Amino acid sequence: MSLSFKVTRNQKPLPDSEREAIIANPTFGTHFTDHQVVVVWEKDKGWHSAEVIPYGPILMDPSSAVLHYGQEIFEGIKGYRHDDGSIWTFRPQMNAERLQRSAKRMALPELPTEIFIESLKQLIAVDGAWVPKPENEKTLYFRPFEIAAENFLGVRSAHRAEYRVIASPVGPYFTGGVKPVSIWIALDSSRAGKHGTGEAKTGGNYAASLLAQNEGYEHGCSQVMFLDADSATYIEELGGMNLFFVYKDGHVVTPALDGTILRGITRDSIITLLSDRGHEVQQRKVTLDEIRKGFSSGEITEIFACGTAAVITPVGSLKSREEEIGSADALPGALTVSLREELTSIQYGRLEDKHGWMHRLSA
Repeated sequence: MSLSFKVTRNQKPLPDSEREAIIANPTFGTHFTDHQVVVVWEKDKGWHSAEVIPYGPILMDPSSAVLHYGQEIFEGIKGYRHDDGSIWTFRPQMNAERLQRSAKRMALPELPTEIFIESLKQLIAVDGAWVPKPENEKTLYFRPFEIAAENFLGVRSAHRAEYRVIASPVGPYFTGGVKPVSIWIALDSSRAGKHGTGEAKTGGNYAASLLAQNEGYEHGCSQVMFLDADSATYIEELGGMNLFFVYKDGHVVTPALDGTILRGITRDSIITLLSDRGHEVQQRKVTLDEIRKGFSSGEITEIFACGTAAVITPVGSLKSREEEIGSADALPGALTVSLREELTSIQYGRLEDKHGWMHRLSA
């Protein structure tokens, strides 16, 4: 399925000097480009009315279904400027497929992959100047999202939805640079339960993480780690990232996807890169006790988290009200650092893309 996009240019774009000042020192998710993408879905029409329009508020009726029943999903994907000036993105088909899985779980219409990728190209066609130069991990962060947009009260899936894309120039997610972060262990809060929405990238999952996240901030932690809802025994993921544990014999463990963990695209890419290097990667259940004992004995040598926004981030310690595993003063692990360098070099076009992950957005 393909759609023709109507383009209405912003008659009052941000002046070049102001835009350049923003992209010279971007902060995550605080400034947005001059345009947005909108595509409408209606039950009796399917996807239609694809447009690029000026960035601005969404006019929404107070009875709009998304406000009352939480039918909302989103994605995160980046645009990278290469040294020759061209603009690329990373594995967009996987983002499109994850958005489709999220839509199915949240009873929203599934956006075809070709429309997803074309929406990124259309936004870059008018806002390409917002993509920063390839230095200090600066990128343009796309936020594609879909909302129920029918005006009604009643518990059923909406008959009208909107898919939109906005974009924000960003720098490193963690402003302190590539140094180990401390992670708070959520003992009294679960992110998702079996047969729930854990595998969907939906706002409700992130809202459910905020209480524990606030507790973590109070204890000097950057993220929160959740355990399984049934037994509070098995490690699942962070509020916004997946986890990996490196053992001294070279094998690497990451919690298995079981319907409660987000299918991270960076996670999948890291598994491939590790396999390319000859590392055994185990996707299995991991108990907190195993990590505790592994750190104490020296069997576990590194922990890192990963996601689109933060790429790969070393973890120094896991903390709770009861204990601290590891040390906040730890140095980044060698494997963590080299994987990060390899992945970002592929994304910025400085290393051969052996797996065909990069997709060109600009002409």
